[in-house]
Amino acid sequence: MPLLFDDSTSEYYVNRRHFLRAMSTVSIAVPILTACGSNSNSSRASNPATGNPGATPSVSFLHGVASGDPLDDRVILWTRVTPGEDFSGSINVLCEVAEDPEFASIVLAENFVTGPERDYTVKFDAAGLLSEQHYWYRFSVGEQRSAVGRALTLPMPGQYAEHLRFAVCSCSSYPHGYFSVYRMIANRSDLDFVLHLGDYIYEYGDGEYGDNSGRLLDPSHEILVLDDYRRRYAHYRRDDDLQAVHQIHPFIAVWDDHETADNSYMDGASNHNEGEGEWSDRKAQAIQAYFEWMPIRPPTASEDSIYRSFRYGDLADFVMLDTRIEGRIKQLDNPADPARADARDLLGQSQKEWFKNKLATAQNTWKIVGQQVMFAQLQLLEIQRLLPGVPTNDFSPLVAVNMDQWDGYPSEREEILDFVDENAIKNMVVLTGDIHSSWANELYKNSAILTSGVFDEPLGVEFVTPSVTSPGFPDGAAELVSAVLPVVNPHMKYTDLKNHGFILMDVTHQRAQAEFYYAENIDLAEQSGVELSKVKSLAVESGSSRLKEDTPLSRPKV
Repeated sequence: MPLLFDDSTSEYYVNRRHFLRAMSTVSIAVPILTACGSNSNSSRASNPATGNPGATPSVSFLHGVASGDPLDDRVILWTRVTPGEDFSGSINVLCEVAEDPEFASIVLAENFVTGPERDYTVKFDAAGLLSEQHYWYRFSVGEQRSAVGRALTLPMPGQYAEHLRFAVCSCSSYPHGYFSVYRMIANRSDLDFVLHLGDYIYEYGDGEYGDNSGRLLDPSHEILVLDDYRRRYAHYRRDDDLQAVHQIHPFIAVWDDHETADNSYMDGASNHNEGEGEWSDRKAQAIQAYFEWMPIRPPTASEDSIYRSFRYGDLADFVMLDTRIEGRIKQLDNPADPARADARDLLGQSQKEWFKNKLATAQNTWKIVGQQVMFAQLQLLEIQRLLPGVPTNDFSPLVAVNMDQWDGYPSEREEILDFVDENAIKNMVVLTGDIHSSWANELYKNSAILTSGVFDEPLGVEFVTPSVTSPGFPDGAAELVSAVLPVVNPHMKYTDLKNHGFILMDVTHQRAQAEFYYAENIDLAEQSGVELSKVKSLAVESGSSRLKEDTPLSRPKV
């Protein structure tokens, strides 16, 4: 399906005509499926394709192309090759990178070997590129070619960077609707990258979570082993809207829980039981599939780690955390448990010290933290009292603290906030996914106390992105809860608890602005417009962590 641009947004990149012309020359009947790897998981090719020496196997590129983890001189390029049914050998794949969409000026060309041991995916860590420049890339097996993708490198660390724009999204449950939100992001051609904060896939089987009859799953059962996870990624990546956003924008991604199992932690998950095998085996196989199918650089801290950092010129330092399985101990069942006040690991000691060091040594204007679960305190115990006439059971999630969030690990959160305060770290912006709803929060040590805390200067801000499709609160309940949340949570300046969308972050040296955009409809395949009446903007100025509401919407990058 050709990549669509939303002309109504007036968001055109300077090379838009060249990009569209290149797209029109690619055979849409043979989509994209290969993946390249230099120092990644794929191996460089030195021999013809095996299985039938001297012959080129018949393949397709059904899952599109993708780029990710951009740096100032390199970017990960990805695809998957789908061989014919009777072929099970290895395949030689050529990856080409060019300065123009017509591939008149090719700057890199590398051959790689992929095979069933890595599910025929290919990753190429394309190095030696120029900073802050678009590149076009494609994969081929013989004369069979993938679609053309577009990648973008970052400015060099310390280089003056005037303007940064990126999308933030999470939580895409396939059976809950169409990926209109991904199409909305693809339509904004001037973004630097997409920050995906997890729940890229869900582990459930058909009928267990979501019931759109046009969105059945493969495999149809809950995914438990490596082949299951691979098939689920392959199923998601056949989606036209998901392919479109990967085709035009690099991704910087972290996992949350559903890439393994619901409410996962280091040693288990609420959606894993003894009858489903050893958790360590399931987790390892889920992680393997994630690194095969996502355009993420192979881990360096340890074989299971995804926490890492990026620098965008002199404008922003990005710190990407794993609050899910790197060091998290099991969530408590009861918020009244005295153990909640103990020092309980959410990040793990190694990651926590690394995080502190990154905050303390960051040289750029903004310190942007990408992570999974809500950081701000959420005081819910009084909400029931403020909703007269509403039965308690209708709001059962709201009568106790959510123990899966940082609220379940308050000692570690206090340690982080103390560190920020004591080291005078300014301009910290936390970006969060996970809870299928929109929030804009000021961060205080004592924000849950109505009579103190909020009169002090905030230590940072947090923006929580809405989901791509995963459900929030039902109609009626969403509006009621949003109305009363600020009464007991004065640090929460904005909530939308039901609509699906993404955050557009527009960042300059003067301010960081979050713009919440929502989809008109996720129930119909052909609708991917923006619900203009629901657009919300909030901004924080450099040197202050006070949120300002309804600031003017940003302009596209040129």
